[in-house]
Amino acid sequence: MASAGLRKELECSICLNLYTDPVILRCGHNFCRTCIDQVLNTQDESGVYCCPECREEFQERPVLIRNITLCNILEDFLSTQADHMEITGICCTYCIHSPAPAVRSCLHCEASLCDNHLRVHSKGPEHVLTDPRTSLENRKCSVHKKILEYYCTEDAACICVSCCLIGEHRGHKVELLDEASEKRKTKLRNFLQTLTTKREKTVEKVWRLEENWRKGKEKMTEENKTVTALFIDIRRWVDDLEKRILSEISRREEQVSLLLSSVIQKLEIKSYELSRKMRHIEELCNMTDPLAVLQDPDTEDLCDPEEDGGDEDTGGHDGGDRGAELISHIPYNLCDIIRDINVTFYGQDPADISLDVDTAANNLLISDDLKTISRILINQNRPQTANRFQEDQVLSCRRFSSGRHYWDVAIRGSALWKLGMCYPSIDRSGRQSYIGNNNKSWCLCGGRQVYNNQCSVIHDNNVIPLPLQISSDRVRICLDYEAGQLSFYELCDPIRHLHTFTAAFSEPLHAALYVHKGCIKLSGWSSRYETSS
Repeated sequence: MASAGLRKELECSICLNLYTDPVILRCGHNFCRTCIDQVLNTQDESGVYCCPECREEFQERPVLIRNITLCNILEDFLSTQADHMEITGICCTYCIHSPAPAVRSCLHCEASLCDNHLRVHSKGPEHVLTDPRTSLENRKCSVHKKILEYYCTEDAACICVSCCLIGEHRGHKVELLDEASEKRKTKLRNFLQTLTTKREKTVEKVWRLEENWRKGKEKMTEENKTVTALFIDIRRWVDDLEKRILSEISRREEQVSLLLSSVIQKLEIKSYELSRKMRHIEELCNMTDPLAVLQDPDTEDLCDPEEDGGDEDTGGHDGGDRGAELISHIPYNLCDIIRDINVTFYGQDPADISLDVDTAANNLLISDDLKTISRILINQNRPQTANRFQEDQVLSCRRFSSGRHYWDVAIRGSALWKLGMCYPSIDRSGRQSYIGNNNKSWCLCGGRQVYNNQCSVIHDNNVIPLPLQISSDRVRICLDYEAGQLSFYELCDPIRHLHTFTAAFSEPLHAALYVHKGCIKLSGWSSRYETSS
């Protein structure tokens, strides 16, 4: 019976014969290579391909991958079948002089019958016929020696009629063996569906990880090209830096590769275990003998939803989604390194930039060259306009709506300062007008006396302390408008990255300065591929 169930598992659903050179589709279903090729050929005209088993659609003709595991199982099965054909089958009990193969066994008579003896055998209800078997003792009650016809649901045991009436199961709830077997099969089929779904999800996770890894490798290839082109244009001494970057890429690639290989291996092991359970359940569901189904020692465990263990083997995370996240960070981390190099090398000749006096608060003194601001106690009595700040701030005259730019500020002369960029639509009065205190501005703030040289970055009133102190007296602000990045650097040796904001800029940007004690000074502006208005 188990052999018959396994044979059905090894049959192609198209030709209904044993698999020949079995291949597997992405959805997890197997077919003969020739059979599925013919089906896909018929779908070429429509341009949409689908699995004959589950009807899942593929936008491109699926690649047929040979199922090595199924090939090995098929080979073992055929070898076992050949050995079994050489073994003599069960013979008729009554054919003594000329043994004949038995076709049925009578549980009541405890005898096996050939075709001739089956015709003259009693048709009484007590004579229960089954498939031929060598041992019939386990079909009868060990106490009353009567045929097992009922199933005690309270004790989970197969019993005879005497056990129900006068035996230890008297008064218990019982069912006919066939009814109990069908209920058990229904439960097994439901669990089989659960296992099938989990296996399909597992196969999908493996496919998704492999697909994301392929895309990640393509991105890394493009990034390598970018790095190579970048280092052609810079000086000879950066050759050592290039080697370090490429080494870091290889390390990250190896790290992610090892992680993904581990996750894929776990998922493949889980898939194999689920397939093994499914085969066993299908064998049980295909049995015609209810007693064999009910007495199988593993059925209760197979039907237990907790036995499968859920998805704990992936650590409570979706392996596919975690793999995609790790892969996607590789090229962006590389972009951060390249951006740091650009900060050092592009735009060596600073262009001029000036502060807009019409936006300066009346307690700010602007130098004649429009580069230095100081907070004083004397009101400047400038005309009150809609563009003028009421609190310690000023904007640049130029605004930027595209391109890559940077500017430097000397901060040593101030005990409390803020540097950043903002939209022209920022409020001009009240606490919400301070740069960083709203969703229209981004800034770096610090101060020698107030913050003990400890820095923070602020956007939309959200303050993020930085775990470092500024030792240099100059800060660089870099804008990449199209990339939506605003970065801050300390101009020490070597240059140190402090923080990068990422946003989808929707308005032109102005440089913005705030000073509460002392003074700060613009020390230069430079751009590459800049567009200003």
